Order: sequence, then structure tokens, then C-alpha cells
Amino acid sequence: MRKLIILSLIVGLMSGCSTGTIITKEGTTELPKWHQAEKVIFNKDSGTFPNLQSLNQLREGMTKDQLYELIGRPQYDDGWRPREWNYLFHFTTPGQGSNNVTTCQFKVLFDQNMYARSFYWNPINPQDGVCPPVLIPPAKKPIAEKVSTQRYTLGADALFKFDKSDIQNLNPKGRVDLDNLIAELGKFKVLNAINILGYTDRLGSVSYNQKLSQDRADSIKQYLVNRGINPIIVNSQGQGSAQPVTECENNLSRTQLINCLAPNRRVVVDVDGYIE
Repeated sequence: MRKLIILSLIVGLMSGCSTGTIITKEGTTELPKWHQAEKVIFNKDSGTFPNLQSLNQLREGMTKDQLYELIGRPQYDDGWRPREWNYLFHFTTPGQGSNNVTTCQFKVLFDQNMYARSFYWNPINPQDGVCPPVLIPPAKKPIAEKVSTQRYTLGADALFKFDKSDIQNLNPKGRVDLDNLIAELGKFKVLNAINILGYTDRLGSVSYNQKLSQDRADSIKQYLVNRGINPIIVNSQGQGSAQPVTECENNLSRTQLINCLAPNRRVVVDVDGYIE
């Protein structure tokens, strides 16, 4: 009986209060899960305002010591030798959030060798906020530059094979469209934030459309990261069939209806940065 109690205590210490995120040996996940925002154990109940320049230096392949030097210790309890670090970050965002502050959770996942491999954001306040917000302090920008916000809309039918969402199933035109987008991003002298929104049409169930739109947004994010875009500044969100840009009558044949709804199947990429 005593051995069972000791074993239970050891297991409890090792597991901590993990989020339950299932992490692959490569340090990725299909479904990041999050702590209750207020359950921080470091800087109790409040989180921190991160150094923006340090946050912008995070890269895949960093060790825990390197991350610690840049953004400090994790702020939630994930047990002993965790493969995820979780933070609660606040950003000064004039005109946005509560009292001009946007609050986000930030998650780092590690591979089996404890190298950082993937990064995730979760908006807390406002709940529909974009995380991360602008990461470069406006005071640092050269006078010769100006803030630029650009929106790029890519048709999902041109990007992906029917009902597909992974990079391996990109259409040839989809790869060309993404390479053109990367060329446009190259015109920015500084990239602050890239927000990728995936949309579907109204056909199919709500849960299916939500997952498909999220998977497609995630794939576009991965494509950009593979081409050298800093993953820290890229956020991907599935919107399902929300905000349709066209409406179609139900008395159409299925083929006609699918064709009519094509503009709703899209990926929107919002880019914030400095451009000459």
C-alpha cells in the first residue's frame, strides 16, 4: 500500500497540471490545449509584459536555456521535464483590448530531444484578438518607413485539391500563388504580424468545416515558415463558413451550388509591417 502511495505521488509530480496537449516526438500537435488563463503560478495571476525585441528573436531549434534567457521561465505548471512551456503575455495596444492592453497565451512545444519546434498563440482578451499583435515598438521604426497593413485573399480551390488541406495536396497554381505571396512579403522591410484566416463554404457540418478551415490555415502557415518566415509572428485561425462573400440559392444542382459558393472557400492573409 505504501509503495502505491509513493508511486502515485511520483506520477503526480511528473504530470503536474499538464494541459493535455498531445505532442508528437517531432514537437508538434494537431490540437493545442490551454490552461485556464488565471492559473499562472509565476507572477501570480498576472502574467508579464514580454520584451518585444526578445520575443521576436525566438526560433525553432532553441534550447530551454536559450528560451529562458529571452522570455523567462514558463508561467504555468506543466510537471517535471515538460515538453511544453506556457506563458501569459500582455501587449500594449492603443485602442485595443482592455485599457489598451491585449492579453494572449503563448505555448512552446519541444521535440523528444527538448529543442523548441513549434509555437502557438491563444487570444484571451479580447477573445477575438489577433495574437501576437505588433511586435516591433513603433518608436523603433526609422522615419523613412511607414506602417503598412495589406490583405491578400487566396482561393482555396486554387490552393488545395478538393476536400484536402495539407501541403502535399497543394495544387500547382496554389504553390505559385503562395510563392507570389512570399514575394510580396519580401517587399516589407519589417514584418510585425501575419494573421491567416481559413474559410469554407456552408456545405458540410459545422465541426467539419471548422476543422477543414483550421487545417488549411495551418498548412499555409507551415508553407510560409518553411520559406523562412518567423513562426512567432504568424497566427493561423479557422473560421469555418463564417463571413460568406456570396450567397447561392438551394435549388441549384450540387455541382452548380459548389461552383457558386467557390468565393467563400478562401484563405485570407492579413500582413502588418513597415514598408518604404
